[in-house]
Amino acid sequence: MNKRKIHPYLYIIFTFISVIVIGMILLSLPFAYNKEYLDNTSAGHYVANSLFMASSAVCVTGLSVMPQGVVNDMTIFGKVVMILLMEIGGLSIITIAVFFFTMLGAKIGISNSFILRESLNQKSAKEITSLVKSIVILSVTIQIIGILVNWYPIYEYLKFMDGSGNIWKALFASVFHAAASFNNAGFDTLGPESMVMFSSKEYMNYGISTFSMVTMNVSTMLMIFFGGIGIVVFKDVFRNKFKWKKMNLHTKITLITTACLIIFGTLLVKLTCNQMGWMEALFTAITCRTAGFQTYRMNEISPATTMICMILMLIGASPCSCGGGIKTTTFAIIMIAIFFYARGKTAKVFNRSLDHDQIIKAFILVNVAIASCIFVTAAVVWIQPSLKLDDAIFEVVSAFSTTGLSKGITSELKIGNKVLLSFMMLFGRLGPLTVIGTVNKNWINPPKEMIRYVEESVIIG
Repeated sequence: MNKRKIHPYLYIIFTFISVIVIGMILLSLPFAYNKEYLDNTSAGHYVANSLFMASSAVCVTGLSVMPQGVVNDMTIFGKVVMILLMEIGGLSIITIAVFFFTMLGAKIGISNSFILRESLNQKSAKEITSLVKSIVILSVTIQIIGILVNWYPIYEYLKFMDGSGNIWKALFASVFHAAASFNNAGFDTLGPESMVMFSSKEYMNYGISTFSMVTMNVSTMLMIFFGGIGIVVFKDVFRNKFKWKKMNLHTKITLITTACLIIFGTLLVKLTCNQMGWMEALFTAITCRTAGFQTYRMNEISPATTMICMILMLIGASPCSCGGGIKTTTFAIIMIAIFFYARGKTAKVFNRSLDHDQIIKAFILVNVAIASCIFVTAAVVWIQPSLKLDDAIFEVVSAFSTTGLSKGITSELKIGNKVLLSFMMLFGRLGPLTVIGTVNKNWINPPKEMIRYVEESVIIG
């Protein structure tokens, strides 16, 4: 019998769905939640909530349907499951499995290398195992540093709130926060209001010192940045010893685009929302890059700030990272292509011409992303007409980009909308190109066109 070749994208999709189902089963166990939550939740919403939370964790989104937040409604068991799902979702089960297999001395075959290449968005399967090792080791190292740095600020806050000064409780909260921030998940660590207590205007009301406030903000922003920049960029920067000229084109575009989004995002957020301090504006610009934490309540921002946040969320993080969105490089390629098209020239940057096929893929990705957000938003408000349109579209964009920011309507969603947003989170985490690429039957050896048809122009614009 002839072996039937399975598309690698199907393997990737199957692994994510499998982990979500396993996570849903674990989160459906009654001892994953506190008694108060169990008493106040119907059977239908209980199952839908378990699916939603598993999807949100695996897709590293951070949206939560828990009325009192993960920290209050879940038990230690439930939180541990969430941490594991966030780690698996951030790195992907394929990456983790290959890492352990290579550590045990197992060899990775050609077909598995191809699947891993597609999972990590790489052009070549060469040195793929080396990249996997770098991803896992660097991820663990950064999170351990984050745990140690954030332990005292969290301990200081918890000591003020319950007066216990339990160092182990603070340590566990720091572990949860490190996993949520590095993997760009954004689940609440200390309460349903995320990190509002660490804002520059409210931290004194919670007995938090200035040192702890600054430390918590800066460390969280750095963790989000490191988790969203992409390990490929890290490896290239260190391999070339921080020498700009030796870095590859992907690294240069990623770093410049990320810097511009953070700088201009901060300025625009501060300009459109004067109530925010500079620390909150910077934090918002960074967290909108698919992280989901907030030091300023999203339901209090202006309509202009809401639009800026949605644009930042849609762009998202960088390729081969824990973040979602259309990715920084996609946005950069489109901007460069438009700029050079307006000048009647071929798109190029840093003395390199951009691949025409990549430009087409970038435009397809953006169009599919925007179209899916519009379609799902229409479905959400149709299922639940009581929702405001701006709140609904903010929630949908947040789900697609796996950001996790919300205007506070997540816990009020009907079962149908919870399932719909769960699908949207998976769609955004996998990436539109991965999903639509499953219908490509020529993924092994792209055929050469033997017949060329006569070209004919179509009027556009």
